[in-house]
Amino acid sequence: MARRIGVGMIGAGFMGKTHSNSYYKVARFFKVDAEPEMRVLCALPEAAVKAFAQQWCWKEWSTNYREVVKRDDLELIDVNTPNNLHAEVSIAALEAGKHVICEKPLAMNVKECKAMVAAAKKSGKKNMVSFNYRRVPAVSLAKKMIEDGKIGKVYHVRSSYLQDWIMDPKFPRVWRLVKAITGSGAHGDLNAHIIDLARYLVGDFEEVVGHAETFIHERPLMEESIGLTGKAGKKTGKVDVDDAVVFIAKMKNGAIGTFEATRFAGGRRNQNQFEINGDKGTLVWQLERMNELQYFSREECSETQGFRTIIVTQPEHPYMHAWWPPGHIVGYEHSFINEIYDLIQAIANDKPITPTFEDGLRCQEVLDAVLKSAGERRWVKISEMK
Repeated sequence: MARRIGVGMIGAGFMGKTHSNSYYKVARFFKVDAEPEMRVLCALPEAAVKAFAQQWCWKEWSTNYREVVKRDDLELIDVNTPNNLHAEVSIAALEAGKHVICEKPLAMNVKECKAMVAAAKKSGKKNMVSFNYRRVPAVSLAKKMIEDGKIGKVYHVRSSYLQDWIMDPKFPRVWRLVKAITGSGAHGDLNAHIIDLARYLVGDFEEVVGHAETFIHERPLMEESIGLTGKAGKKTGKVDVDDAVVFIAKMKNGAIGTFEATRFAGGRRNQNQFEINGDKGTLVWQLERMNELQYFSREECSETQGFRTIIVTQPEHPYMHAWWPPGHIVGYEHSFINEIYDLIQAIANDKPITPTFEDGLRCQEVLDAVLKSAGERRWVKISEMK
């Protein structure tokens, strides 16, 4: 029987649901060398965390994270609170000798990220940022194809993450629209994902220039939180984060990149996509068709040359051996389960795991550089943020 890894989770919102689902299912599909045990859930308010814990089979619940991270029966702390608590909770957990997985963006700014990286290095414990899209099988396959030279030297990476869920001016000012809680708007929430994917697939950033825009500056204050949304009240409050950010990047390997994040793209519910062009070919992927990877090879005969669609559901494809027969697609939740599988295996076998807090810091340096560029209206080198 596999040994058990006691898990304590801090946060019970949307991400709390995805992570709970992952701990519950991972050992039912993957052959794990240690089985996560969902021991304690911590969040506020008391009534909500109690109900959430019962629904998702957490054995206990708490409203005091400082007590939770010190428990001797826990090895792993999962942090999926609002962004302003990421550093505080993660550092407390690391100092208590726990492994930590933290939601993205890693923190509010580079300074907080550096403190988290320092705490992680001092502790010697596993640390991971939940950039779940790395664990989409089609994205993992794209990584392998790039490493195998299928598209050759990379010239372009163009990526966007488009949503439309806050376009109504009457939509309430949820926590993601309050700078003191979230740090930035669409930028930290969405650009963080595509920056990390660019680093994962193409390499590090050298220099950026960007523009940020807020379209609706005043919104109804929220009376009640309901998932990603909430019930709007009669009073209003200021929106002090971006609604959209676009930027151009020069990559260290010589490639150029274009990036866009917005919550004002009508009809785009959750369109995360990238296209990577190299001297030998091109790869294209988008989340709304997440099992498909588009591949174009310049080395094929021109008579039959063209984009082809790889349906990433074969047992040989990354992670797919654990799931369904060929042609039976996976969905959003599976990226998190694949992620937790890798983390549990790393803890059980004392192996490295990525992306680490160091990767989260590298992403935050780009995020902060883009906002600095937007404010100062100039190109900003990533080295300026170090």
